[in-house]
Amino acid sequence: MKKNGVREFENGRWTGTDQVLVFRHTEALSMVTKGQKALDIGCGDGLLLAALAKAGVMASGIDVSEEGAKKCKEKGFDVSVADISTEDLPFHDKTFDTVIMLDILEHLYDPEALLREAVRVSKQNIIISVPNFNSLPARLQVLIGRVPENNLPNKGHLYWFNHRILMKLLKRNGLQIEKISCNTFWEYNFFIGKIMKKVCLYFPNVFALSFVAKVNIKAK
Repeated sequence: MKKNGVREFENGRWTGTDQVLVFRHTEALSMVTKGQKALDIGCGDGLLLAALAKAGVMASGIDVSEEGAKKCKEKGFDVSVADISTEDLPFHDKTFDTVIMLDILEHLYDPEALLREAVRVSKQNIIISVPNFNSLPARLQVLIGRVPENNLPNKGHLYWFNHRILMKLLKRNGLQIEKISCNTFWEYNFFIGKIMKKVCLYFPNVFALSFVAKVNIKAK
């Protein structure tokens, strides 16, 4: 019998090194209100769940990986295991105030199906992060004959996002953007960091490395 490729891939991922807080996590944390009930889809080893709990957010998680869920449960978090790429979320409509999906949609053949499920179980907001597959570093890597980092097999990426594709996906599902942030290269450089951040806002498809968007479902 064949093994579930996605599940085996994710189990292997979470038996290794744990996550560390990066841009997508810190931005998502800034977008969640204390006291809310939140769902972290693709919660992995529970890094974000721990940060949300520390911030006063009542957070639960769901992941395809039994290994990731095991790590979360060992830390005392409420986590479900389900194949989020093929199954409906095991929650009633409008169960959560905010649903969070950080770097999840690009791992799915049909990201829109999961987005619709996230809308169904959320009362107010969805927070999404995706990497930018058209960033300048990726373009330069292609130019010199290299495979861009986001396209390497060990990333498990199936669906390519950039700013334009993300905006179309959100608009098509009737979601109103409340806030969107991006990070860029050299942004922590003392001399050109501020310039790069402004350039990123004007030319996100080229200069952004990733996007974090908070959307409002009340427009639906």
